[in-house]
Amino acid sequence: MHAWRPFAALLALLASMHATAHEVRPAYLELTQTGPQTFDATFKLPLTGGRPLAIEPLLPDGCARTNRAPPSTAGNALVQRWRVDCDLQAGTITMAGLERTLTDVLVRLQYADERLITALLSPSRTTLDLGEGAQPLQGYLILGVEHLLFGIDHILFVVGLVLFIKNKWSLLKTVTAFTAAHSVTLALSVMGVVALPQGPVEAVIALSILFLARELVVPEAHRSALTRTRPWLMAFAFGLLHGFGFAGALTEIGLPSSNLAVALLLFNLGIELGQLAVIAIILLGAGLFTRWSAVAPRHTSLPTLGAAMSAKGFACLMGVAAAFWTIERVAVVL
Repeated sequence: MHAWRPFAALLALLASMHATAHEVRPAYLELTQTGPQTFDATFKLPLTGGRPLAIEPLLPDGCARTNRAPPSTAGNALVQRWRVDCDLQAGTITMAGLERTLTDVLVRLQYADERLITALLSPSRTTLDLGEGAQPLQGYLILGVEHLLFGIDHILFVVGLVLFIKNKWSLLKTVTAFTAAHSVTLALSVMGVVALPQGPVEAVIALSILFLARELVVPEAHRSALTRTRPWLMAFAFGLLHGFGFAGALTEIGLPSSNLAVALLLFNLGIELGQLAVIAIILLGAGLFTRWSAVAPRHTSLPTLGAAMSAKGFACLMGVAAAFWTIERVAVVL
């Protein structure tokens, strides 16, 4: 029983991270110049429990807000629109209340002369200095990394692939297939070529994790023929679904029409960097554990630790979490 205590702690951690998952989704402020001293403003706020986060953009002194439109909803975000009457060439934009959240705010300021300022504000950096000048779209790269690292369901699927495939060459092919698949559907979804409702997609993503957990638990002889002979094909099929899940974060905050390809590429690269970081941590941890187990004294609690870190035990945890997410997401859809 002691061997399962680490699993119970990890399950509690997953539950707590799931509870804050919606708050981690970024907010988005877009300011587009339409006249000498006028800007159209669009502010998208994530909804948590049906309520928007308590974040308010504070513009430079002297900026007036006019032509406020009634707020609307888009997906899981509240959308506010108004006009800003001021220069916005200097001063600061501050996100009041951001320091009390777990989310980020992507700010995009487009001038009439095609100058562009983008910045990613966070709880530790709540102010943008407009005097800093134009910046690249690195905010989308950071968003991609964060979306992968805070997306517990996506992380569990990647972890499951690493545990499932022992051969390094086969693992490389499988992860590459997963990457290629979700890159394709992410691009198609964001560009409006293919559109699927987010609720059912998230439910099927949870089912994909449950399927992989089942494959890890049962003996190899009882696994499905597809995962035994062509695991890369299984990863490709599920990667298509995960790509639609990744696209949900981008469609909620929006993408710049003038830099769509660059922003999409950076977001996708961020996802890949996060994915590679997860795989590297797993392989490094496994290597360190193998070395330690070879030199550990016999009287240590190594058997208990080994049982707690076994692939089958972790697969059971994956299955419990995935089953919970599946029931929860199907209930939301229904």
